[in-house]
Amino acid sequence: MTEQPLLYSFRRCPYAMRARMALLISQTPVRLREVVLRDKPEEMIAASPKATVPVLVLPDGQVIDESLAIMRWALERNDPQGWLQGNAEETALIAEADGPFKDHLDRYKYPSRYDNVDPLEHRAGGLVFLEKLDGLIQPSGQLLGAKPTLADHAIFPFVRQFANNDRIWFDSLPLPALQKWLGDHLASPLFATTMQKFPQWKNGDEEPVFGLETDA
Repeated sequence: MTEQPLLYSFRRCPYAMRARMALLISQTPVRLREVVLRDKPEEMIAASPKATVPVLVLPDGQVIDESLAIMRWALERNDPQGWLQGNAEETALIAEADGPFKDHLDRYKYPSRYDNVDPLEHRAGGLVFLEKLDGLIQPSGQLLGAKPTLADHAIFPFVRQFANNDRIWFDSLPLPALQKWLGDHLASPLFATTMQKFPQWKNGDEEPVFGLETDA
């Protein structure tokens, strides 16, 4: 039997969420090591000195430690639902989410980590991106058409995080297409499997296999 890749992950991290979704949908089972961020295993740091999740270690020793790179690696091997569009619109939208929107999200959710930050100013900045997403979703239900793609799954964990910071405010926004889109993704069987709970891994522990055959 071919050795399975090894994934260091943290259940609630949006970057790790999107990597796990792509591994699941591409039917790429991995050996999972669930990380507690305040107690990162030495093995993960040795594999990726930047010490952030997710980290995928392939059987040949290659390390992929960026979530989008993990997604693309998995989907280039097997993309049964056609997530990869490979066009400029997809690339630009994900870059906007990972760049300016993520900056607003961090300063809205964690203002104490930054100097001279007004969280409401950054909430307003993030709202501009949410309004853009709502406009993209309105015609056909997903960001780039009628079917969810890499962009939807790469972006929605961060919209989830933004929404959950003040759910009453988010639910009151006049963004019905975005709110339905988010709700549908959160209620999907894929996300339910993605968010399974596993105990913290420590050296010597068994590594559960994370894949579609794993019970939710």
